Amino acid sequence: MLSITVLPGQPINLPARGPAPQLGPGVYERDGHIRASLLGAPRFQGSTLTVPRVQPHTPMPGSVVIGSVTRLSPLQAMISITVVDGVPLPAGEEFTGVIRTQDVRATEKDRVKIGDSFRGGDVVRTQVISLGDARSYFVTTARNDLGVIFATSEAGATLEPVSWQEMRCPKTGKLEKRKCAKPLDML
Repeated sequence: MLSITVLPGQPINLPARGPAPQLGPGVYERDGHIRASLLGAPRFQGSTLTVPRVQPHTPMPGSVVIGSVTRLSPLQAMISITVVDGVPLPAGEEFTGVIRTQDVRATEKDRVKIGDSFRGGDVVRTQVISLGDARSYFVTTARNDLGVIFATSEAGATLEPVSWQEMRCPKTGKLEKRKCAKPLDML
């Protein structure tokens, strides 16, 4: 059993011992390397190597979701959820999340300004709090590991986080306000 998740096109490293496996669903060979054609963890079923299709599921309270900011108002940010608990959703099957001002951070909730926390197009990691209305989920960024994980500056460069509330443009050096997520490798 191989326990590492692979991306489509990524080579699958096999143990050096034994005969070459038969290739099953989710696996192909190119340029002498066995590669994944699906996102997932490679498995052996007898002598056949497969990468089973990971089935996405709908967000539930407690699910960590990733999405992009689609619309802003003074009281909330709307996001299009595209990843649920690390599993990408099929194209066209996105969900809508709502980040309300009181759900942006854990402290000083009354001083939060949505425009200082998010911008359109930002990619954010959030956690589902509850089901909202019939069309959306309420989500929060009120933990250190939640918030903006990718953003583009006004100059078109990828912003770099410098604190929990600011990102810097590497081209211009200009600071832009965001509610930044602490990188997962720094927790």
